[in-house]
Amino acid sequence: MGKWLDGLQPTAALLLRLTLGIGLMYWGWGKVIPSHGAPALSAMNHHAAFVHSLGMPYWLGYISAITEFVGGLCLILGLLTRFWAILAAINMGFAIGLVTIHKGFAGSQYALSCLVIALMLATYGPGVMAADHRIGLD
Repeated sequence: MGKWLDGLQPTAALLLRLTLGIGLMYWGWGKVIPSHGAPALSAMNHHAAFVHSLGMPYWLGYISAITEFVGGLCLILGLLTRFWAILAAINMGFAIGLVTIHKGFAGSQYALSCLVIALMLATYGPGVMAADHRIGLD
C-alpha cells in the first residue's frame, strides 16, 4: 500500500500548491486590485495601513499583499515554490498571531491550515508537476 500511496505524491503536491495558491490569490485580490474607479495603489495602501495599525511597519503591508496575490499565482504555477511557500507561512503566522488568535481555533483554522500547507510545500518542494521541476529549480 505504501508504494501505491508514494505514487500519488506528485498529485498530492499539485493539489497542495493549487489549494494554497488559489486561497492566497482569492484573499489577496482585494488587497492588490482596487475597486472600480479607485486609484491604482489604493487597495495596497489600505492594507498597508491596516498592517501598520497592528504595530507592524507600513511597508510590510505591501509585502503581505504581494505575497498573497503574486505568491498565490506562482504557487499555482509551481514557480519559485519554496520561496513563496516560506513567505506565505510567515504571512499566515503573523495573521494568526496578530489578527485571528483572539477568535480561538474556529477563527484561526483557515490561516493555520494555510500555514501548515505552506510549511509542507517549503519542505517537500513543488513536486514534478511544477514549473520549478521543468526548469530545474526544485
